Amino acid sequence: MSEPVRGLVVGHASLAAGMVECVRQIAGADEDALRPLSNEGCGPDTLAAAVLEALGEGPAIVFTDLGSGSCAFAARRVAMSRPNTAILTGVNLPILLDFVFHRTMPLGELVERLVEKGRTGVSGAHREGAAHADRALSR
Repeated sequence: MSEPVRGLVVGHASLAAGMVECVRQIAGADEDALRPLSNEGCGPDTLAAAVLEALGEGPAIVFTDLGSGSCAFAARRVAMSRPNTAILTGVNLPILLDFVFHRTMPLGELVERLVEKGRTGVSGAHREGAAHADRALSR
C-alpha cells in the first residue's frame, strides 16, 4: 500500500471550502485527506507559497477549479519544483469523493482514475431528453 495522497482544492472565493465541506459531510473524510485553499486576496507569489505550505510532505494532488487562472498557475508553479505532485483541473464533486476513497493508490494511477471519474460525473439533457439525464436510472 502506498503512502496516502493528500489533496488540496484551490479555488476562487469560497468554492474550495464548499466542495471540501461537501466531501467531508458525504464521505466523512478527515481533514488531512483533503483541504481547501482560496485564492482570495492572494497575489501569484503568495498563492504559490500558500499552496506549497498546505501540501506538506509526501505525494499530493492539487485540484483546481479552472485549467487556467491564478489557482492553476500557482499549482503548476509548485508542481514544477515539488516531487510527487500532480495537478487536476476542472475539479468536481465526483472526483473529490472518489479521491478520498482511493488515495492509497499510486499517484499516477490515481490521477488517471480521477480524470475518468470526473468525465463520467458530467451529464446533460435538454427538454426532450431530461427524463433520461440520470444514467443510473437507465441501468
